[in-house]
Amino acid sequence: VLSFCKEQRITLLIARCLSTELKTAQQMEKDGFILMDTLMYYVRSLIEPIPMDEGIATVRKYSFKDTEKIKAVATQAFRGYRGHYHADERLPKHLCDETYADWAYQSCINPAFADSIIVAEHEGEIKGFLTLKIRPPLLGEGILFGVSPETQGLGIGRSLMIFALRWFQEQGLNQMLISTQIVNLASQKIWTRLGFEISHAYYTFHRWFD
Repeated sequence: VLSFCKEQRITLLIARCLSTELKTAQQMEKDGFILMDTLMYYVRSLIEPIPMDEGIATVRKYSFKDTEKIKAVATQAFRGYRGHYHADERLPKHLCDETYADWAYQSCINPAFADSIIVAEHEGEIKGFLTLKIRPPLLGEGILFGVSPETQGLGIGRSLMIFALRWFQEQGLNQMLISTQIVNLASQKIWTRLGFEISHAYYTFHRWFD
C-alpha cells in the first residue's frame, strides 16, 4: 500500500487497524502513520425484545424534501467533532466540518451510501437523523448518526435507535451494528442501555506523503 501511494503520488492515506493487532499498529507508527482516533463498534441482537419508545420526538422514514434539513443538522451536530479528520492538525477545520455535512447529503441522494434514512422531528422541525445500511446476509448497520446540539439530552438519539432496531428487525435481520469514536460517551451510554454490547475496535491512522 505504501509503495502504491508513493507511485501514484498520493498525499494522504487514511488506514484502520484492529485494536487487537498491536504489532501491526506499532509497525504503522514506525512507518510514519499517526494515530488519530479509536473507533468503537457495538452490536445488538434483533431477536431480543426491543424497548418501547416513549420519547418526545416523532421518528419516521426520510423523504426527499428532508435532504437540506438533514444536511443542516449534520452541519451543526458535527461542527468540531472529535473524529480523525478534526484530530489531524494539517486538515482545515472548516473542511472537516463540511465532510460530515456532505456525507449526510450524499446519503440522501446516492443509494450506495444508505439503504434507508430515518429522521426525528421535535416541535415540527427535524432535529436528528440516522442513516442505515444492510450488510448481507443478516446484519444491519447504523452509519451516520446526528442530533442537533440544542436538543441533545432530550432522548432523540434513543428514539432514533429504537426505530432503527425495529426497521432492521422488519427486514428479517439478526443483528444491528453501530460505531462511534471512543470519546463519544453520550452515544455509547444510549446504546448500552438499549442492550448493545461492545464488539470490537479499530485504530484510525493518517499517513502523509509530502
